[in-house]
Amino acid sequence: MVSAEQVAALLDPGELRAALVEAMIGLSTGRADVPPRVATEAERGLLLAMPGYLEGVGLATKLISLFPDNVDVPSHQGVIVVFDPTTGTPVGLLDAEVISGARTAMTAAIAADLLTVADARTLTIVGGGAQAVSHATAFATLRPWAEVRVFNRSQPAAALVARAARDAGAADAAVEEDLCAAVTDADLVALCTHADEPIIDPDWVRSGAHVSSVGSRAELPPALTEPGPVVVEWRGAVTTAPPAGAAELQHLDPAAVVELGELLQDERLGRRNPEEITVYKSTGHAVEDVAAASLVYRRAVADGVGAIVPL
Repeated sequence: MVSAEQVAALLDPGELRAALVEAMIGLSTGRADVPPRVATEAERGLLLAMPGYLEGVGLATKLISLFPDNVDVPSHQGVIVVFDPTTGTPVGLLDAEVISGARTAMTAAIAADLLTVADARTLTIVGGGAQAVSHATAFATLRPWAEVRVFNRSQPAAALVARAARDAGAADAAVEEDLCAAVTDADLVALCTHADEPIIDPDWVRSGAHVSSVGSRAELPPALTEPGPVVVEWRGAVTTAPPAGAAELQHLDPAAVVELGELLQDERLGRRNPEEITVYKSTGHAVEDVAAASLVYRRAVADGVGAIVPL
């Protein structure tokens, strides 16, 4: 059994990025078996089940709750069970909160690195929760940012996100009190909210910007998805209804989206010119959990970290 604190200590960002690149390519080349996640609805939130297998990497399933209105406890809580892919024996029980935050942000950062213009100087993060903090950490060194702006309705929460960006290496990160001002002229806009409707006006987004969205509801304006292409983890983001697919992409033709694994193999599928607005929409995918959890499990065994509990 590996606790949240232990997971955080074991999860090396460089190793995680490499594992996720392999996982996304594996998903797009047919090396993964991952059914769409399912959810059961409670009065105030969801409990989601996300099993997955990635050839040569591992077999795992995640059970995670999503209770967006939580105040005193995190909105996302859960566990990942790692199984031996040869025998089916459960071998690891890992806290899922840290892995979920880190893998989502790092996958978005991989997409952003491919789609954001090379001379980008301004990063805006919209949100104040765990995903915003994870994004601040993962995005801080993608470019030599001259300015990192953070907007959230709670300024203390936004200040924590800004501090995470500075701690991760961003030279200048500060709270922006006006959402429009935060987005206008930004080269990269990362949306990390639980908004039920579009959180920004498409007219605020400058030509040539990259917009990244990881919210589980409907924070991304549909107008930004229509020119295409939109980059996704899996094409099912368009063809499968929420909670597995993306609410904002249900109107799109599957041919209008590009899988991140495809983009990693051919960058010509992404940005077509410096003035184009590019979009990445995450739904969260179990192949990312398999990759990250397998990485943590192997490190825990090698380093003798965690508690051994007989079944």
